[in-house]
Amino acid sequence: MNIYVMMLGFRGFPGVQGGVETHVENLSRHLVELGCQIHAITRSTYKTSANGRQWHGVYFTRLWVPKLNGIKGVEAIVHTFVGVLYAALKRPDILHIHAIGPSLLVPLARMLGLTVVITHHGPDYERQKWARGARLILKLGERLGMCWANERIVISRVIQDLVMTNYGKASVLIPNGVVLPELPDSIGTLSKFGLSPGKYVLIVSRIVPEKRHLDLICAFKKAALPGWILVIVGDSDHPDDYSNSVFKAVNNTQNVISTGFQAGQSLQELFAHAGLFVLPSSHEGLPIALLEALSYGLPVIASDIPANLEIGLPEQNYFRLGDIEMLAHLLHEFSSIKQTEEIRNQIRLWVSQRYNWAEIARSTLQVYLSAMDKAT
Repeated sequence: MNIYVMMLGFRGFPGVQGGVETHVENLSRHLVELGCQIHAITRSTYKTSANGRQWHGVYFTRLWVPKLNGIKGVEAIVHTFVGVLYAALKRPDILHIHAIGPSLLVPLARMLGLTVVITHHGPDYERQKWARGARLILKLGERLGMCWANERIVISRVIQDLVMTNYGKASVLIPNGVVLPELPDSIGTLSKFGLSPGKYVLIVSRIVPEKRHLDLICAFKKAALPGWILVIVGDSDHPDDYSNSVFKAVNNTQNVISTGFQAGQSLQELFAHAGLFVLPSSHEGLPIALLEALSYGLPVIASDIPANLEIGLPEQNYFRLGDIEMLAHLLHEFSSIKQTEEIRNQIRLWVSQRYNWAEIARSTLQVYLSAMDKAT
């Protein structure tokens, strides 16, 4: 199906941290396999691991945007504005905008004659990092995106209910997905950081307040797991008080390390050989990092927020958000369970059947066709 799709509303990919970035990276590749022509508009301020202007059949255009350290959100809006004007010149069949912040520009895109699909990745105004003014702007972006787009995609039932309740708009539920990875035997990255296979707790995320790293560090200290290390993978886009407090806690807590952002083989090794994965966050859309951990067959612990509950893990894998004592208890309990290869394969099979990128791409293509029908 030769549909020309332009993607907008993210930093870049591959090799750029972030849930939306991971989503677009995987979705784009599978849409190419279905015959779509995918054109990704990335920010000039972010370097990707792609060589040249094409990657797995996806074409890239890096548009200049000012690097505004300390001014959160403005960079994304400026980039989206420039990207919409660029799309108006290129005339794609579909302009696919991701996230509610960039959705502020959906009315402009429609007025310029573009057919727009918006994916709602989560109510970002609930994130702790945003001040009141920024939250109001994000809510406006959500309203404009949901009301002006030709079609709307949501990644969870929670978001689908929100869109219908607040805006009276129907949306198509298409979740995030996972790529079932090969399990590497290599342990070079573990050796680099002084880790032993099966003896470390892993969290992979950006260093932002809603991920609740400090809760995990405190719980890990209370759990006092002999021979275990807590490994925090990820970095902050812009250093701030929260990221500084996390790195200070890492330095002041025994057996806790921060690796910074990791990708490719290094990240695969860290996932593959972890003993336990934890996601203590207060806000998620549908957590890709949690799905990735399950794709490696890892035992996982997650906070009991709606987005994490929607994954459908057994009740004993969840703890009350912010309950450090309960999290410490689960860390102690899960660390004593020996993970067999049979159990690991069962977890991998379960998640690959429920969150398959090939199916997700096919469903997304149907949304594109519907949007094009409505626009004619």
